[in-house]
This record gives sequence, C-alpha cells and structure tokens, in this order.
Amino acid sequence: MSALSAHSAEASARARQRQSTALVMMGGGARAAYQAGVLSGIAKIAARLGLAHCPLPFGIIAGTSAGAINGAGLAVGAADFRAATDKLSALWHSLHADDVYRTDVLRVGVSGARWLSSLAFGWVTRRSSPRALFDNAPLGSFLTELFEPERVQASLDAGVLQAFAVTALSYSTGRHVTFYQSHRRIHGWQRSQRMAVESAIGVDHLLASASIPFLFPAIPLELEGHHEWFGDGTMRQMSPLSPAIHLGASRILAIGAASRQRAGWFDTVPSGGYPSLAQVGGQALASIFLDGLQADIERLMHINRLLSRMPEMANDTEGWRPVQVMTISPSEPIEAIAAEHLNRLPRTVRAFLSPLGGTEARGAAFASYLLFEPEFTQALLALGERDAAAQGDQIAAFLYGVVPETTPAKKEVTEVSQ
Repeated sequence: MSALSAHSAEASARARQRQSTALVMMGGGARAAYQAGVLSGIAKIAARLGLAHCPLPFGIIAGTSAGAINGAGLAVGAADFRAATDKLSALWHSLHADDVYRTDVLRVGVSGARWLSSLAFGWVTRRSSPRALFDNAPLGSFLTELFEPERVQASLDAGVLQAFAVTALSYSTGRHVTFYQSHRRIHGWQRSQRMAVESAIGVDHLLASASIPFLFPAIPLELEGHHEWFGDGTMRQMSPLSPAIHLGASRILAIGAASRQRAGWFDTVPSGGYPSLAQVGGQALASIFLDGLQADIERLMHINRLLSRMPEMANDTEGWRPVQVMTISPSEPIEAIAAEHLNRLPRTVRAFLSPLGGTEARGAAFASYLLFEPEFTQALLALGERDAAAQGDQIAAFLYGVVPETTPAKKEVTEVSQ
C-alpha cells in the first residue's frame, strides 16, 4: 500500500471513529468552566498530532445545563476544533456574574425580599410566589448574541457533526426531555419519565436546560403542540449517558464536575457545628449536578462486563452493544478553589448569601455554582487544561487512535471502561 493510500485509509478510519464518538457534559453553573479547560487541553493534544484545525474528534454532543451551553459553542464551530475551543475558553476567561444574572442592588434586594416575604407571609397575602432568586435575563441576551442556530444546522449538513442534544426537565409533567438535531434520520425514543424529540435547538432550549432550580426561572418550551415549563436538565437525570447512546455513540468521553476525592482535601474546612443552609444547599445541588454521571457509568460498565461474557446478547438494533467510556474529572476540589475566591462574588450576592453561610469555607460548594467571576473561572480553566495534559496519552489513544509507548504502571491511570 502506498503512503498516500495508507494516509487516506487512516483518515477514513478516524472519520468513522469520530462519527460514533460522543462528548457528554453535565451542569454545575460556573463550575462548567472546567469543561472548557479540558476541551482546550484536548485541542492542544490534537495540535501536537497535527490535527489542530480538523473537525471535532466527537461527532455527537450531548449537553445538559451549563454543559449544554458549552456543547452549543462546539456545535457552532464543529468544523474547526481548535478555533471552537479557543473561543469557548475566551468566553469563560472574561465572564462576570452580571453577564449571567442581574447583580444590581435593586434586583437582588427586591428578589430576596420577595422570597422571604413569600415564605413568611405568602399564606396571608396570597401573593404569587417569585419565580426565582436571580434574574438570568443577561444570560439570555448573552446567548442571543453568541449562539447561531443556523451554524449548528450547517455543521450537521456538512457532516462534521452527527448529532447535538440538549436535555431539560419539564416542571409541568416531570418528564425529562431531550431535544436533538441530527445529520441522519433518528427516531425519537420514550422511556419511563424520559423522552426525546427532534427539534431545532435555540437559545430558549439552552436557557431551559441551564435554569438551576430555585436560582433561575423556568423557561416555556413547545412540546407536542403545547407549551410546558422547563428547568435544569440535571434534575432527576438518572441516565445522563442515554441520549448519546440513543444517538449512535459506541464511545463516550464524559467530562464531569465532581472532584475525585482524596484524603486530606477538606482538612482545612471546618466540619463541626450545625450545617449552614448554604452547606445543606451545596449538598443538595451536588446530588442534582454531580452524582448521576458516575452512577450511570457504573451501570454501563456492568452492562459491558455482561456483554463480554454473553456476546450473543449484543445486538445493535436492540440497543445492546458495548460502549467504551472515558471520564475526565477535576483532580483538585472545586469547593476549595471556590473558597479562595468567595470575596470575588458581587457585593450584593455576598450580602444575600452571608446569612445563609454561603460566604464561609464550608458553604463554598453552594457559592461555586454562582461564582461567574474571572478569577474563579480562570482557575478552573487552568485545572481543566492540566488534567487533560495529565491524561494526554489516554486521550490521544481514545480520541485519535494514537497509542504511545507506555509502561504498565502508566496504563493504570486510564479511566477508560472497555
């Protein structure tokens, strides 16, 4: 085989692999800056392989909450991975809280007062309850300027993107709904309390998926000929990998926002005394944003082991097929990083969170979801890049089929499930 033929065969094999490789990103508010850092790190790995300005190494993007917004940025620029990740990093690098939600004294003060009065005296006044603690209208304007739905469709039409999916929860019915666009015809699916519908994804879908419960208001979306109110898609999301698999993925790169806990991380955080409201809220949000992905990966690994022992059960038409998964998650505690930057929260937000314990170290987990400030997001971007570089060999092998010389000890670092 000539060198030219070998290069062509290699490119074709890489294209086929890319089409069936999915990127899954979950939510976490400001924590999602970490995802942009990981993606930037992967783009640098691609550059070292001479693939800097090639299409995305994943043909399927499934995002939820802030992960859906990051996914939209990639889908728009799917033809040039490096350019798309550079733009995404630049956005997170300079983002401020008032780009996401209103932080002026009047808005925050009125919203907080309405919440407190509704909780205390709503039964007397019979006033309608406030829609959310914060007004995220700035995020809507921000996304309207930056997100170009027609470019997502252009990426699909050109075949550089196979599918793009965004998931949100209907407050009206309790159903998880995945809205998706695809390069080829894919029929929607329905499971218990879950369904998927083909839809042109717009700014409202992104806003709905990223509307953190209680913090940001619900968004109306059209579904089956009528409107329902939707909120953050990570709520009650028991199978975050499911949309990617339904859309044809046999390989999934999942970027999480839950730190890999190690002994000694939280030794400096006071643990005694009754937990503050912010501390309780941080754990509640963690159960929404951080726990579902790892549990779903464990289920998938169990199915993979079952199929390896009973290969006759594998049937792609029925959905039973082995799926490889690689996960990348923070190697340092995001809560500890957030604690270092609590003073960067807007003064009005700090005043609001202070009585709840949200400006203390042990309440930093709760505050981290709202810490859309450059000092914090830049720290997460840098952490994401470092973590991608640390798994550079595994990423190169998983996404690009480039297997370097490795020692057995180094191979144990990988988190790829076969």
